[in-house]
Amino acid sequence: MISNKLTFVLLGVLALLTGCKNDSRSLLPNVSGKAGEVMVVIEKEDWEGSTGVAIRETLADDTPYLAQREPLFNLSNVPPGSFNNMFKMHRNLVLVNVNPQNTSNGVVYKSNVWARPQALVQINAADSEQAANLFRESSSVIAEFFEQSERDRIIENSKLYEEKDLQEPLKDLTGGYLHFPTGYRLKKWTDSFVWIADEKQYTMQTVMAYKFPVRKDPFSAANLVAERDSVMQANVPGMFEGSYMTTSTAFEPVTKSLRYRGRDFVEMRGFWEVHGDFMGGPFVSHAFYSPDGKEIIVLEAFVYAPRYDKRQYLRQVESVLYSFEWKKDEK
Repeated sequence: MISNKLTFVLLGVLALLTGCKNDSRSLLPNVSGKAGEVMVVIEKEDWEGSTGVAIRETLADDTPYLAQREPLFNLSNVPPGSFNNMFKMHRNLVLVNVNPQNTSNGVVYKSNVWARPQALVQINAADSEQAANLFRESSSVIAEFFEQSERDRIIENSKLYEEKDLQEPLKDLTGGYLHFPTGYRLKKWTDSFVWIADEKQYTMQTVMAYKFPVRKDPFSAANLVAERDSVMQANVPGMFEGSYMTTSTAFEPVTKSLRYRGRDFVEMRGFWEVHGDFMGGPFVSHAFYSPDGKEIIVLEAFVYAPRYDKRQYLRQVESVLYSFEWKKDEK
């Protein structure tokens, strides 16, 4: 697990990388491939050897805090000799360049090389062992680079097809706003709580926002859970009388401090469940100070999709949290 200090650096660097725009970006074709896919361009022997193992250990590892095992990314591989123009359009690429004549060995991050919006990581190494070591040393940065690239694509699409009427409840509560794509609807709006959801027959993607006064150690997991449970019991009833949303105790929620595009916040991941019912699923929240420093604002995203894999549903709704922007007159 990376340290909080390192996480600040990673997200700061990634914000710059994913925020940079190629001058000829508008001339590039759109990327291909499904959301959550990473194509690895690598020789067969390296894919089956230590370098391939290092890549799979990171990018195909289990997505954290999902009820069922799902890989962080779906991986495919192609040898360099077959890496033609069709493959160059892929959304996420890892290029493994193993050559004894390489003089500038290391990890290079690029955006929008052959298509847009594309994320590319190139590993330059003199031999396979060095390539594996380079990948492992930068594994956290590489995983977050692709993760944030996926989020940024979702945010960009959300802004194209946005429910702009949903900005007002968030501005009123938080002093900032989120970008909600088509399909989300307002379910509840009070002075201290907002509930917005995209509900379909078998899935539910939900964003909630609430705030509470600053108290001692407000960002500890225990205090964040206590505040969450109080808010959910008061505002999110279940289907049956006396039932309500709460935080599952089966798995202890985890927190970490992050910094993204100038905004500091504490992320918490865990599972929600309904007291008095059998519903449940994953959630992620961002907690941060209000502009005046007197309150803690919490933005939370959660998913209910009992029939389906949940990785992409959670990634989609989590991206809404990352789209948060302060109003121009707020700091």
